Amino acid sequence: MENRNDNEMMDERRLERRKRRRRNQIAAYAGVVLVLAVLGVGLFLGIRSLTRLLKENMNRQEETETEVVETTQEDTLPEEETETEIVEYTEEDLLNEVVESCISEMTLEDKVAGLFIVTPEAITGTNQAVKAGDGTKEALDKYPVGGLVYFKQNIQSQDQITEMLANTVSMSKYPIFLAVDEEGGKVTRVAEALKLDNVGKMQAIGETGDSNNAYTAYQTIGTYLCQYGFNLDFAPVADVLTNPDNTAIGERSFGSDAQVVSSMVSSAVGGLKDTGITACLKHFPGQGGADGDTHEGLASTQRTLEEMRETEFKPFQAGIEAGAQMIMVGHISAPQVTGDNTPSSLSKMIVTDILRGELNYDGVVITDALNMSAISEYYGSDEACIKALKAGCDMLLMPEDFEAAYEGVIAAVKDGTISEERIDDSLARVYRIKYAGTIKE
Repeated sequence: MENRNDNEMMDERRLERRKRRRRNQIAAYAGVVLVLAVLGVGLFLGIRSLTRLLKENMNRQEETETEVVETTQEDTLPEEETETEIVEYTEEDLLNEVVESCISEMTLEDKVAGLFIVTPEAITGTNQAVKAGDGTKEALDKYPVGGLVYFKQNIQSQDQITEMLANTVSMSKYPIFLAVDEEGGKVTRVAEALKLDNVGKMQAIGETGDSNNAYTAYQTIGTYLCQYGFNLDFAPVADVLTNPDNTAIGERSFGSDAQVVSSMVSSAVGGLKDTGITACLKHFPGQGGADGDTHEGLASTQRTLEEMRETEFKPFQAGIEAGAQMIMVGHISAPQVTGDNTPSSLSKMIVTDILRGELNYDGVVITDALNMSAISEYYGSDEACIKALKAGCDMLLMPEDFEAAYEGVIAAVKDGTISEERIDDSLARVYRIKYAGTIKE
């Protein structure tokens, strides 16, 4: 009985252990299932959240791209409005700045002096100037003129004139023109004084019909002028000889054919320009048809404006196109053009309306010598200079009485007869020539 009971008890304990193991297995399986279930739910939720986040991100990206496109479209203006204008700073701009800066620092007295070209005797008070010493320095300090013009009496030898001109440049507080009449033929101040080979009459060169001969002649002239220190030549003559009896011009002209004269003048300007010499065309509006010599008294031309357009003006236009930076206006009257006997150098119609307005010339306009009888017998030195400036001239050549002319122009500015702006305008044209060679882009 006791043994059976023991066996039964062992069986019961074994059965209990089995049940406990089964429960533990079931619990373990349940735990695994639960874990798997939790993981599955978490994975599902994670995937759904990730999907939602991805969709939201894509939506935001699309919205951003849309905004960028819209903003770009709104900000994009027509090409002409969005392009930045590029302003090119040219050599001409720099030249103008230098010129304006120089003029702005000048006194009225110095500005007015800068419009005159006179002989060295006119400012030094000597009878014959052949050197530039203390007297020249004192004179230039008092009257810083725009230029000095030299004649045969001032030239004794190559070394002498070279030293004289070099000293003059060093003594002038502003750039200065050193000028001469060197046309060839009978008007050759330098070649005659220094016994140089004469390039010959312009009439003879014109008769060849080959403008290269004019170039060669003026290249020769320019070469020796530059060698000695000159920088301005009152040449070439651009007059068409329409009056064969006009001996004042005569052989100095390239001829009576406007086309031939135009071609010759253009080449002559080139010859001077290529040697560094400023050319000055003369004598506007054209003295080839004049009935007299303005050195000796009144002279006029009866040519009409239309006739002058067809003949006289053409060589000047050709010279302008070739690069001439200075034009000399003569003293002849042209009553068929202006309606009166006013000398051309004092005529607003000739200088401003025709030369500047019709021929579109914006270079320097200089008068012919104001000590010629056509002017000096009828006008005071100050009166002539004031009238020339009011007519539109920029520079005043050799008034009979320089000091009276100088003081008269200053007084005219101070009393309002001539504005200081008018003086500045002329001086700017002058200085654009003087400073042009020093400006590099």
